[in-house]
Amino acid sequence: MLDFKKIIADELKKVTNIDTIEEYIEVPTNKEMGDYSLPCFKLAKEMKKAPQMIANEIKEKLEINEELISKVDVVNGYLNFYVNPLSVINTVFEEIDNKKEDYGSSNIGEGKNVVIDYSSPNIAKPFHIGHLRSTVIGNALYKIYKFLGYNTTGINHLGDYGTQFGKLIEGYKRWGEEYNIEENPIDELTKIYIRINNLCKEDESVLEECRNNFKKLEDGDEYCTEIWQKFRDLSLEEFQKVYDLLDVHFDSLNGEAFYSDKMGEVIDILEKSGKLVESEGARVINLDDKDMPPCIIEKTNGSTTYATRDLAAILYRARTYDFDKAIYVTSYEQILHFKQVFEVAKLLGIDKKYTDNLTHVPFGMVLLKTGKMSTREGTIIKLEDLLNEAIERVSKIIEEKNPNLEEKEDVAKKVGIGAVIFNDLYNSRIKDEIFDWDTMLNFNGETGPYLQYTYVRTNSILSKVGDIPQLSDIDINILNDDASINLTKTLYSFGDAIKQAADKNEPYIIARYLINLAQLFSSFYNENKIINEETSVQAARVYLTYCVNLVLKRGASLLGIQMPERM
Repeated sequence: MLDFKKIIADELKKVTNIDTIEEYIEVPTNKEMGDYSLPCFKLAKEMKKAPQMIANEIKEKLEINEELISKVDVVNGYLNFYVNPLSVINTVFEEIDNKKEDYGSSNIGEGKNVVIDYSSPNIAKPFHIGHLRSTVIGNALYKIYKFLGYNTTGINHLGDYGTQFGKLIEGYKRWGEEYNIEENPIDELTKIYIRINNLCKEDESVLEECRNNFKKLEDGDEYCTEIWQKFRDLSLEEFQKVYDLLDVHFDSLNGEAFYSDKMGEVIDILEKSGKLVESEGARVINLDDKDMPPCIIEKTNGSTTYATRDLAAILYRARTYDFDKAIYVTSYEQILHFKQVFEVAKLLGIDKKYTDNLTHVPFGMVLLKTGKMSTREGTIIKLEDLLNEAIERVSKIIEEKNPNLEEKEDVAKKVGIGAVIFNDLYNSRIKDEIFDWDTMLNFNGETGPYLQYTYVRTNSILSKVGDIPQLSDIDINILNDDASINLTKTLYSFGDAIKQAADKNEPYIIARYLINLAQLFSSFYNENKIINEETSVQAARVYLTYCVNLVLKRGASLLGIQMPERM
C-alpha cells in the first residue's frame, strides 16, 4: 500500500537533509490545508530563517510526482501537500482487493509479546457495571494488538485473594446455613459480605477475626481453603454468563491466589536488596525519593498485599511470556498503586526490558445518575442484568419498527450489547461515564446502533447487486465527486487509526473513526445514486460501498462489537 506520508518525507529529506523530517509531518484538521502539512516553524531555529521563507525555498527545490501529489502550496509558514485523489482510490481499492478482511492489519508487532491484564472482577462479589470498562477496553486492546501482529496474551487477574475473603469466611462460619449460595451464589454471598462488613464496623474484634481468617487461608488452612475454592468455582460459573454475552475470552485466569506460593521469592529478593524495612509493625519499601508513600509488602500480621501479588505477577509474566509490553487496564483510582508497584519492580533483579515496559492504562468510573456504586452499601447494577436489559429494550424497538424482521433475537442481542460496548468506548477512557439508556440506544446519534444501521444499509445495497464487481472492471475516474473522494481518503487512514489506538492504548480512536466513516458514507449515499442505469458508474460506486462495508465490520470487530446483517 502506498504510504503517501513516507513518499513526501523521502522527497523532503533530499531537500532538507533532515533524516527525522517525517516526524514533523502532520495531518491538518482543516482539509482545505491539504492532506499532509509540514509546519516550518519547527525548522526555523535550526535553519535560522523565517518559516514562510523556509517553506517557499523547500517548495522550489522539491521534485514531486504529480500522479501521487497533485499540489504543493505555502500558507503562513506551512508547506501543504495535496494527494492526488485518484492515486488514493487506486491504492485503497488494490489493498482491499488483496487483503479483504485483513485490510488495515500490520506486521509491526511481529515477534513481540504483549500481556494485557483486564476485567479482573472480585470473586464472590457481583460482576457489576463498574467492571464493564476494564472488560471492554481490555478486550478491544487485545484485539487491536493482535491485528497489528503482536503475540498477545489476555489475562483475567481475578480478585480471588485478600482480606475480603477473610470477611466472607467469617460470615459463612456464622450464618452460612441461612443462605443458599449454590442456587444464587453472587447475590447470597453479597448479602453475607454486606452483613459481616457492617458487623466489622461495629466490632473491631470481628474485623480482627476476619484478618486472621485470611492469614489462615494464606497458610493453607484446610477449612478456609475449601470454602474459598467453593466461592471461586461458583463465582466463575456466574461470571462466564457475562463473558458469553460480551463474547470475551481470556488466555489465562490466573488471579491473585495463583501467586500465593510465589510471593516468598519476591520478599526474599526485596530483603536482599536492603530496601525492605519495618514501619509500624509492617514491612515496606520506602519511596520518599519518588514523592510517593511507602509500598506495603507485608501487613502487621504477616499477610501480604495487592502490591506483593502484583510484584509476583510481574516476575512470573516476565519469565513465562517474555513480554515486550505488559498492560494493566484498571480504574484511575489505582494510579498511585501501579506507580508504586512499577517502581518497586525495579528491585526484582529482572531485565530493564520488562520494568521499562510496564504500562498502566487507567480509565474513569461508570457513574449512575445518583453517583458512585458500592458493594458494601449494596448500591450496584449487575452487568448481566444490564446487558439483558439492553437486549430487551432493543427487542421492544424491533417489535415497534420491524416486527417481521428475521432472527429478531440475534439482532436484538448484537444491537443491545453493541450499544453498551460502543457507548463505553466512544470517549477517551479517562473520562467518567454517566450511564444513560436514551443516549446509548439512539439510532440517529453517534452510537453503536447508528454504526450498525449504516453497515446494514451497505449490506442491503450489496445484496441487491449480487456479485461484487471485479477490481479490473472498475473505472476509478468515475469517483471524482467530493463525497466519494472524502470517503475513500478516510478508508485510506483506517490502518493509521488502528496504530494510533495501539500507540495511545485508546480504543476510542477507532470508535470515532468508524462514526466518521459512517457519516461520510451517508453523505455519499445521499449524493450519489449507487444502483445506476450506467453499468460502469454502478460498478465503481458498489465497489466503494463494498469497501466501506468491509471496514465497518472489521473496525467494529476490533472493538468487540458484532454486526447484524439486517435490522
